[in-house]
Amino acid sequence: MKRRVVVTGMGAITPIGNSVDAFWDSVCAERIGFAPITYFDTTDFKCKLAAEVKDFDAAQFMDKKQARRMEQFCQFAVAAAKEAIEDSGLDMEKEDPYRVGCSVGSGIGSIQAMEREYTRLEEKGPSKVAPLFVPLMISNMAAGNVSIAYNLKGKNINVVTACATGTNSIGEAYRTIQYGDADVMLAGGTESSITRLGIAGFSSLTALSSSEDPTRCSIPFDKDRSGFVMGEGSAIVVLEELEHAKARGAKIYAEVAGYGCSADAFHITSPAEDGSGAARAMLNAVEDAGIKPEDITYINAHGTATHANDLFETRAIKLAFGEHAKDIKVNSTKSMVGHLLGAAGAIEFVTCVKEIEKGFIHKTVGLQESEEELDLNYCRESYKEEVKYAISNSLGFGGHNASILIKKYEA
Repeated sequence: MKRRVVVTGMGAITPIGNSVDAFWDSVCAERIGFAPITYFDTTDFKCKLAAEVKDFDAAQFMDKKQARRMEQFCQFAVAAAKEAIEDSGLDMEKEDPYRVGCSVGSGIGSIQAMEREYTRLEEKGPSKVAPLFVPLMISNMAAGNVSIAYNLKGKNINVVTACATGTNSIGEAYRTIQYGDADVMLAGGTESSITRLGIAGFSSLTALSSSEDPTRCSIPFDKDRSGFVMGEGSAIVVLEELEHAKARGAKIYAEVAGYGCSADAFHITSPAEDGSGAARAMLNAVEDAGIKPEDITYINAHGTATHANDLFETRAIKLAFGEHAKDIKVNSTKSMVGHLLGAAGAIEFVTCVKEIEKGFIHKTVGLQESEEELDLNYCRESYKEEVKYAISNSLGFGGHNASILIKKYEA
C-alpha cells in the first residue's frame, strides 16, 4: 500500500513577495514582478526586463558567515526552507533526522560564480580562482545547504531537469515518502540566473521576450507573446506522511495525489509539436491519483509565453482530455513572476495549494487575445470556486515533462 502524502508547510522567495503570504497577496492583487534589470548594464542586450527578487536580505534568514559561503540560489533556498519549516511546526529535536530528507533542485546553479571566477582566471591566473568556487557553483549545493542548516539527515537529492526541476523535485520527494524511505521531505526548487551570461544565452536562443513594456512582456497564451521573462527565487514545501502529520497535530494544506513524467525524445529545446509527451505526463499523474480525466477542472500550465510552448502545451491538454479540455480552466503564474527555471514548478505548486485552500483560481495577467488554435479557457479573469484537483505542469529543455496532481485534503 502506498502511503498518503500531505503538504504541511510552505515557504517562498519570489519577485512579488518574500514569503508565501506576501506572494499570495500579490497573486490575488494581480501584481507583476517585471522591471528593468538592475544587476548589470543592459545597454548592449536585446532583453532589458526581468523579474528580480526585491529587498532580499540573507541575514534575515541565516547568519552572515553562512550567507557568505552560499551563492544567491542557495540563500534563496535556505530562506524559503526556513519559512516552510516554521510554517509546518516541525520540531527537528523531536524527529529522527534520518527520516527527514531533502529534495531541492536548481536547473543551473550559480552562473554568477562561473562569470566571476572565469574573469579572475583570465585576468589573474589559475592560482587566484577561489578555493570554494566549485562548491559555490554546483547545483546540488542548494539541497546540501538546506540539509546542513536544518539537520536533515535523510535522503538528500538534487533533481536537475531544466525547467521541470521544481516539479520533479517535489514529485520525487512524494515518491520517497509514499514508499517509506522517509516520513518528511523538504522539497522544491531554487534559481538565480539573471546574469549577463544567463540573459545573453537565452536571448541568443530567441527564448526571451524583448519587450520593454512590463505589462506586455510575459503574456502566456496571448497572440502577441514573444518569449519568456527571466525570474528568480525559490519555493520549498514540507511534504509529510499523513499519519505522521496527524500524530503531531500538523495543519494540512492539501494532499499530493499523483505524479507523472515522460520524455518527448524529440528536440533539445522544443516540446513535441503534437503535445504527446506532456499529455502522457498529465495522464500518468491522473492514473497515479486513481481518478478520471473528467475529474480535472483546473491546470496550472507551464505557460512560458514562448510561441512553441503555449501552442504545444495547448495541444497536449486537448490530446489528454479530449472534449473535456474546453471545460478546464488553464492559467499561468508566469504571467506575474516570469520563468523561475528550476524553481518554476515549485512556486507553481505553492500556487496550486493556495488556490485549493482559498477556492480561488488566479487570472493569467496581461492576456488579451489568443490566436485561433489557442482556444481553451486561459483565465482572462479570476474565479472564486472550489478547486478539488489541480494539475501543475512543467516542461524542460531536453524533453522532460512532469505533472503533479494536488487535491483538496479529505480525512
